[in-house]
Amino acid sequence: MSKIAKLCLYSFAAILICAAPAMAAEGDAPHVMIDLTRYFGIGLTVIGASYGIGKLAGSALEGMARQPEVAGNIQTAMIIAAALIEGFTFFALFLCMS
Repeated sequence: MSKIAKLCLYSFAAILICAAPAMAAEGDAPHVMIDLTRYFGIGLTVIGASYGIGKLAGSALEGMARQPEVAGNIQTAMIIAAALIEGFTFFALFLCMS
């Protein structure tokens, strides 16, 4: 099992263990139940964006190391792509929070 899968599994188990007492509380008030879907969405969005930007930067640095003469073009394309990923991330976070 990969490190990322283990980390996700352990994080999910920890969240369920910590949330169990709150979900077991008696009462009909809407604040008793915890809405975890919003927070899972935020977490997945941030993890996906950071993974994507990391892969983008790693590939760009590898390309610059292999062909230093086109480093300026690669860097410009990398910055534009990272900005688009960040814009989509903020949009997804906005949707998760609303």
